[in-house]
Amino acid sequence: MSFSTHLRRLVFCVKDGHSSAMRPLLYILWDASHIWGLMAWRAMRSMGVACRLVKGKEIAEGALLGKSAGDGASMLLVPGGNARLKSLALGADGRKAVRDYLASGGSYLGFCGGAGLALSHAAEADGLHICPWRRAVYHERLHHLISGHVKARVAADCGLAPPSALLREGRLRLPVWWPGRFDLPPGAARAGARVLAAYSAPDKDFWIADLPLARIPSHVFDAWRDMYGVNLSADFLAGQPLVVSGAYGMGRYVLSYSHLETPHSPDANRWLARLLRVLGGIAPERDHAGAWDLRQPLIVWPRDKASAPLLGALRKSRALLRLATEHHLFFERVPWLWGWRAGLPGAACNSLHAALCTAAGLAPGPAARDYWHAVRPQFAKLAYLFFAGAEGYLLACRLAATLFPSLPQAVDKQGLAARCAALFGHAMQGGGIVEEVLTIVEELIYLSQDEQ
Repeated sequence: MSFSTHLRRLVFCVKDGHSSAMRPLLYILWDASHIWGLMAWRAMRSMGVACRLVKGKEIAEGALLGKSAGDGASMLLVPGGNARLKSLALGADGRKAVRDYLASGGSYLGFCGGAGLALSHAAEADGLHICPWRRAVYHERLHHLISGHVKARVAADCGLAPPSALLREGRLRLPVWWPGRFDLPPGAARAGARVLAAYSAPDKDFWIADLPLARIPSHVFDAWRDMYGVNLSADFLAGQPLVVSGAYGMGRYVLSYSHLETPHSPDANRWLARLLRVLGGIAPERDHAGAWDLRQPLIVWPRDKASAPLLGALRKSRALLRLATEHHLFFERVPWLWGWRAGLPGAACNSLHAALCTAAGLAPGPAARDYWHAVRPQFAKLAYLFFAGAEGYLLACRLAATLFPSLPQAVDKQGLAARCAALFGHAMQGGGIVEEVLTIVEELIYLSQDEQ
């Protein structure tokens, strides 16, 4: 480890004029992360890790190396989300700053979209190019729509391996949430990165789209393949890389399509704690992220007129999820995530609900209060438009499903698609009114982080 890296990891936490014990500081890239950024931040706080949310423009200004406000980072954690949008948020200067940080001895940990960001892409602006591997293309879209836990085989003979107690059990139970996939290059090109974990088999809570595989008899998969030409058995996963590592200059990276920060996922959380120790010199107070229950959010914002639009949006968000569940469009998957029928905008609804729950549970400081005062009228208008439109859209989807067997053209599909685009944008790229609402709520969270 370089001397400069040691210096960066000695961070003073100063509050009210008194310095606390020196603690390494982990930075979390906040842009284009939505629910995955919230989950990563929440996991770090739950594990007792000193961390800070940073934006791409701060990194471009030198935040990782302490050239702007702050003391520099002992590790950069990049959560899931859209890798291309993260790259755009960093810009050319930000991408170079990340590479310079790693070259001088920094550490990079990327989950899902954060893993994809680190890969090499055909277009220079689409990624960081710190790992020579590329992202594989899904020839069958359903193969991307996997979620839940998988059994994984792990490399035991490296310093980044999970704790020995987990290795003795042979296989780890690791969570994936609609992951990308590594393009495993042939021959010598593989030397640029090492596989730390690979898929073995799906676990009991594994889903493809809205189908729980454990509840489908095994012989049905063969029948579906023969009759419809689709493979839903998940055998396409076996042996595929799930977590890889490598070096860039004097630094190291770990890229994981498993969300090791998933709440209440013991094997994943314990491996994450070890990676924090080895990569970042960070000593978590706890080796588990704990449960995350968004069904009963803690609200600390004052219940007054000024807060009414935010707290009202939270109530409407819960009501929207409840409505969709009652009409069999959504279903409660885990305490922090609602599942949804294929083709519906469940991801956007989950991200908005998680952001509203988080914002309402953070005590707003002066910066957050000033910002809220400025944007409150705009937020109230946008929230009204979104929730009224989303309720109508979801009910129209329910009506279309009901009428389809006898009146398949009764509900105009093109009209539904246009309404969905206006409200929810594109499933992968975002946009729509929900993105405008999310932007305000996520800025509140960002501005409130120093008050916690």
